[in-house]
Amino acid sequence: MIGLSGGPDSVCLLSVLASLKDDLGIELSAAYIDHGLRPAETPAETDFCSNLCKRLDIPFYSLQINVKSHAESKKLNKQEAARELRYAALEEIASQHSLNLIALAHNADDQAETMLINLVRGSGPLGLSGIPPVRNRIIRPLIESERRAIEDYLADRNICFITDSSNLTNDYLRNRIRHSVIPALKNMNRDFINSVLRTTTIFRDEERYFNILVTKTLMKLISRKSDSGIELFLAPMENMDTAVLRRVLRRAIYETRDLRGLSLDHIEEVVKLIKSGKAGARIYLPNAMRAIKAYSTLVLTAEAPSRLAEYAIHEAEDIPLKEAGIVLQLSIVSDDEADDIDDGRKIARLDAEKLIFPLLIRPRKPGDYFYPAGFGKRKKLQDYFVDEKIPRDERDIIPLLVSGNDIACIIGYRIDERYRVDDNTKKVLLIETRHLKC
Repeated sequence: MIGLSGGPDSVCLLSVLASLKDDLGIELSAAYIDHGLRPAETPAETDFCSNLCKRLDIPFYSLQINVKSHAESKKLNKQEAARELRYAALEEIASQHSLNLIALAHNADDQAETMLINLVRGSGPLGLSGIPPVRNRIIRPLIESERRAIEDYLADRNICFITDSSNLTNDYLRNRIRHSVIPALKNMNRDFINSVLRTTTIFRDEERYFNILVTKTLMKLISRKSDSGIELFLAPMENMDTAVLRRVLRRAIYETRDLRGLSLDHIEEVVKLIKSGKAGARIYLPNAMRAIKAYSTLVLTAEAPSRLAEYAIHEAEDIPLKEAGIVLQLSIVSDDEADDIDDGRKIARLDAEKLIFPLLIRPRKPGDYFYPAGFGKRKKLQDYFVDEKIPRDERDIIPLLVSGNDIACIIGYRIDERYRVDDNTKKVLLIETRHLKC
């Protein structure tokens, strides 16, 4: 199936393959995708493509996509949204009609434009390798043919085509490169397009080699893998050459999910996390992905953070909090018995007679505040978490001990000044935190 727009490239591809179909032993069809962006022009284009296919006795299909709506919902620019939907539409048509290959009419000039676009955007070797001639069932038979050769072919045979008005403006980066940059480069090097083709071929060859290397390296690094995440052994990565590590990380992240918006800057942040970050530190990546440095592994996960349930406490007892992986051991002792116990992250002491039972263990809520012991004034819980550098995805599993409407203690961190043990305290509520044994 040929992706047919009515422009010179796709018309040329259709003409060439139609003339060779018997020799090649293939059956042809063509598909026109209406992007919904040029309603005044698309009916004429559809008719042109349909009539062309009728003359060549080739089945013709068409499908409409809503680029504007997709761009808004996915927060993409129109070009990205159009490309995403166009490929999906072509795949859909090919699947419906049991077609083995999708032939697209990208040419050598498109290849040069793509490489320059990626160069401007700061892409690495993969971006500079340009448009692949073959990707899954997509083939690009004209990828090494220059645009002028295509136009000469059509002119020599008096074959008509349609000009897309959007290609004539300088609204898009590709058009600016096409109309201004490439002509200037051709003035410096008349064979510029072929020079780009050689360069992209070299990059693709090197990409193939690195892909094999990365595959072998990643297989040795995987500690655990699931639908929502992957864990990699830290020790080998800490001493790994950065050029290989970047590729390993990108592959590992894409093994977990297709991350639109993942940039070289994100990868560099994860590299820095591996090389010099502390255990527990993390990087937030696009689309709710997180890279967390554990003690012996790097965790790449898209799993939604856990949220603590609510637990009512009617008396001092052991309270297992499965979401947080801890158990709270609550006991009430006399002030004398509590004197020898130091406050800290593992143990909290509160004036039991100031507490209102039943107590409640719950996660944070919007608008929460408390009076940190020793601070002297009210503080928003959100601000406290930020000041303490508590990672965002851990904040919903931090247990809060609530007495009445007051947060009496952020367990594992700080008690409230109002519930602090003082000279008048007679009974003390001890809260000891221990790891929950599975």
